[in-house]
Amino acid sequence: MVQYKIEINGRVQGVGFRYFVQKKADELNIKGWVKNTPRGSVEVMAQGDETDVDTFTDYLRMGPSMARVKNLSKTQMPDLENFSRFEVKY
Repeated sequence: MVQYKIEINGRVQGVGFRYFVQKKADELNIKGWVKNTPRGSVEVMAQGDETDVDTFTDYLRMGPSMARVKNLSKTQMPDLENFSRFEVKY
């Protein structure tokens, strides 16, 4: 089990990105959250098996059809939080 903080930059707000992320997280049994940031990026906290998180990250690099991902940064977190599900934060 691993946990990563992921930040996605580009045209990622107003295009259904958070709901795309939630759908993919549910498909891959990823726990955590996603939210828009005031900077115009999307931030994700993702926890799951390493291979599932890698697959999840690949989906985030693509995003939904209206999104244009310019940059994605992924930082492994030293401690695991106790997430019970994946949620969209507002």
